[in-house]
Amino acid sequence: MSRTRTAIFSAMALVAGVTGTALSAGPASAGATAVPCTVDYKTNDWGSGFTADVTIKNNGAAKSSWSLKWSYAGNQRVTSGWNAKITQSGAHVTATNESYNGSLPTGGSVNFGFQGTYSGSNAIPATFTLDGVACNVDDGGGDSGPGEPGPGDGTRVDNPYAGAKVYVNPEWSAKAAAEPGGSRVSNQPTGVWMDRIAAINGVNGGMGLRAHLDEALRQKGSGEQVIQVVIYDLPGRDCAALASNGELGPTEIDKYKTQFIDPIAAIMSDPKYASLRIVTTIEIDSLPNLVTNAGSRATATPQCDTMKANGNYVKGVGYALAKLGKIPNVYNYIDAGHHGWIGWDDNFGPSADVFKQAATSEGASVDDVAGFITNTANYSALKEDNFSISDQVNGVSVRQSKWVDWNQYTDELSFAQAFRQKLVSVGFNQNIGMLIDTSRNGWGGSARPAGPGPQTSVDAYVDGGRYDRRINPGNWCNQAGAGLGERPKANPAAGIDAYVWMKPPGESDGSSSEIPNDEGKGFDRMCDPTYGGNARNGNSMSGALPNAPVSGHWFSAQFQELMRNAYPPLS
Repeated sequence: MSRTRTAIFSAMALVAGVTGTALSAGPASAGATAVPCTVDYKTNDWGSGFTADVTIKNNGAAKSSWSLKWSYAGNQRVTSGWNAKITQSGAHVTATNESYNGSLPTGGSVNFGFQGTYSGSNAIPATFTLDGVACNVDDGGGDSGPGEPGPGDGTRVDNPYAGAKVYVNPEWSAKAAAEPGGSRVSNQPTGVWMDRIAAINGVNGGMGLRAHLDEALRQKGSGEQVIQVVIYDLPGRDCAALASNGELGPTEIDKYKTQFIDPIAAIMSDPKYASLRIVTTIEIDSLPNLVTNAGSRATATPQCDTMKANGNYVKGVGYALAKLGKIPNVYNYIDAGHHGWIGWDDNFGPSADVFKQAATSEGASVDDVAGFITNTANYSALKEDNFSISDQVNGVSVRQSKWVDWNQYTDELSFAQAFRQKLVSVGFNQNIGMLIDTSRNGWGGSARPAGPGPQTSVDAYVDGGRYDRRINPGNWCNQAGAGLGERPKANPAAGIDAYVWMKPPGESDGSSSEIPNDEGKGFDRMCDPTYGGNARNGNSMSGALPNAPVSGHWFSAQFQELMRNAYPPLS
């Protein structure tokens, strides 16, 4: 069983007497000099290996570089690390700063982590030195880990959103509030995206995972608080598109586990955050690609064929579920595409089977899954009121219309409710819930139809009445005419845990033209407004807005359009 072990070390200054004789270290008194440093060393231990999360606080003079040293009493070996250069010689370990985190001002802190192996005992190191200053151990507490509830863990609930506030990301909120009219929505909760290893500790001075969790505790007050974290860095990520390619190559599953998932799990399992309800959405746009864009499908890509063959999507999702699902206050929701992706008969059942395969791999079980999320970062309408899948026009089924194209579903709500039942039928728990991302599926404004289309043909009927104004439901990048959808809310419909804004409105899906960047983001023609399409969107125009920045970057023109076309309208 995994366990978390914590120790805090403080360097105590020796106090000299009047004769100049050094006194032995004892309790600090009013005459003692200030404690020059504090080291917080936590481990998440599973019996033969562990991850360590180390935070150094500097109470002495400001530093432009740092070096922390310690020795192990056993045979512990550091195998990989992050946010520090770590070397080991025998039992002796040295961690020095990276180029980007050498600054350590007075009162400032720096965090790094690593993974290690051992056999026998994994005793906490007896001493640490920071730039030669010895740190004496002051054991800060006992074990309390993911598998063993500690103080404040509480009881896992069926729906984490019920009766809870949801975290407002101050970084997104500030961008939204800076836009004309943006204060109308800047207090809405949105997802925090962990889309690369560096995001765990913050990119370009931005907030890292710990900073967001700390802020969530501040927002919590005395009530219940949800914070939504998107886990998004699979090897060979997004194999059917280019705009959101990731930093890890197709075979880098070990790096994904040890440098991405393990550090996230170590932070989330900190007992400090046990009172939060942490909702994780696991690997957007991954598993459905193994069904629709690999093998003999006309839409198959070599990249998706590779990911299906090597199994690293399934392994990565399974590992994330297993590690995060063991933390009592974490609720995992797996990405389940959207109705315009897996709503067809030949995608619906096979997708559920792939999700079950992933949820029972790498030590995971269905008990590690709280539910599924649909429509993340997409535009599919929540509910189409002006036509239904059972309608006919002159004896022709709505399913035969060009827009529906033999799909079994016309909107996200009907799809999510039906897919939930399918997932239960293949072995997921009866109490799983669905989330629907409504951040950009409002489709309001002057283009919103007031009623059904004319019954001159099935296409006229559907096209004249549909709220979703995309050229094709396969279009996904910065869609022109889109609007903000339903505001986040808990328990909005049967089987639905919440409507959420997991994709922060105003963040680009991808650049309209190629833009060099250091984020691993490529250029996808589906983000080019002049592109004539491919087999995945019926060889239709892309419908994308022009002048878009790299994915994840702020896109003011899109945000303004989303507010303008919001449904329900903004007041």
